[in-house]
Amino acid sequence: MGELVDKIKGNINEAIGKAKQESNNPDMRAEGHTQEAHGKGQQFAGKVKGALGDDI
Repeated sequence: MGELVDKIKGNINEAIGKAKQESNNPDMRAEGHTQEAHGKGQQFAGKVKGALGDDI
């Protein structure tokens, strides 16, 4: 179950990060890049959990 939760949270963070990158505010764009990267990390964690099982 943790696999699915991580993937969903990752997708949400990635989408929000991409939206923030469209801002004219440089601080908001930087925050968007960080949030998108965090989302990609969450998705990767979900894939690892799926491959190894939710026991990790």
